[in-house]
Amino acid sequence: MYLQQHQSQRERIGFSNGETWKQLRHFAETTLEMLDMGQNIEKKIQKEAGFLVERLKSTNGRTFDPTSFLSQTTTNILCSVTFGKRFNYEDKDFLRFLHLLDENAHLQSCTMTKLYNIFPTILDYLPGSHQKIFKNTEELKQFVSRQVKMHQETLQPKHSGDFIDAFLIKMEKERQNSHSAFDLPNLVRSTLDFFTAGAQSTSLVLKYGLLVLMKYPKVHEKILQEIDSVIGQAQTPCMADLDKMPYTDAVIHEIHRCLALVPLNVPRAVIKDTSFRQYFIPKGTTIFLALKSSLYDSREFPNPQQFDVGHFLDKKGALRKSEFFIPFSTGKRVCLGKKLADIVIFVVLTTILQHFTLKPLGGPDDLDTSPIAGFLTVAPKSYQLSVTPR
Repeated sequence: MYLQQHQSQRERIGFSNGETWKQLRHFAETTLEMLDMGQNIEKKIQKEAGFLVERLKSTNGRTFDPTSFLSQTTTNILCSVTFGKRFNYEDKDFLRFLHLLDENAHLQSCTMTKLYNIFPTILDYLPGSHQKIFKNTEELKQFVSRQVKMHQETLQPKHSGDFIDAFLIKMEKERQNSHSAFDLPNLVRSTLDFFTAGAQSTSLVLKYGLLVLMKYPKVHEKILQEIDSVIGQAQTPCMADLDKMPYTDAVIHEIHRCLALVPLNVPRAVIKDTSFRQYFIPKGTTIFLALKSSLYDSREFPNPQQFDVGHFLDKKGALRKSEFFIPFSTGKRVCLGKKLADIVIFVVLTTILQHFTLKPLGGPDDLDTSPIAGFLTVAPKSYQLSVTPR
């Protein structure tokens, strides 16, 4: 997409290709694995989920829109992974960072932004939402650059506590390599990619999950029974619990399937002339993989328009896996943050349900679970709820 090309100016994990993509992708994968040794990332997620519980308690039964609560939680988790620290929810720089990320996500769907992707040369010189995105992106990069500078001042070459540390250490090792993709501009862009691709998308899945559970009280009740049976009230949820919670696992799968967060995936390019069924696709052609067509395939998921946990349960009540379940895409370009997102969604969702009963504003029949189409992603409609301690 021209907008993405203009924004990056340098290579990035999500929109790079060739040797640069291989270097950045491999580094990001191995770094996330390294940071997760000893369930390190999971502990950060559990800690942030605890802060979310305290914030929800502070609502004292009042109705509220959960969007900002969930967005701040998922963004702070990524801050812990990339910056090695979390921010206070009232921190002005953090709130500004969140605002810019959210505003850019909304601006992607504006008419002028869509036109820019068709007529980039002309619209480069015209005002509109696309120019605001460019301006916001520069400010976001400045925020990340400040974090990088602080890391440079305190870097310990034999110890990498977060993504930025690991990248800086890799930069030093690759200093003599003229073909290296590891430099400061790529560090800033790659770090920002984690937030633009991961923070909002994960919070949207959680927001949709809470909506679905209020829409279907019986599903809500069965999850609570499984949480009480496996985790209890005192223990902090962890991924090891998921193996003993097939119903909860199936519900999370069905949440992903029904939402179909990125229905057409992100744009890709064909690396060689390709014949697909009766079509010939020339090398370099931009393509969109219709993930929703797989997630809503009626041969695999009967009544695909309906939320049905049975889509992912076998006759014995165990989790039923499906090759059609590809909400994070598939192949070499599968979402880099899939494992991280899986942990966040399970831990945060079960922590909320462990501590609170969800109550919609109105009755379950009043809730509309049909998502709103955006630029690359969809989003659940806005709603209000209240929570009461269990």
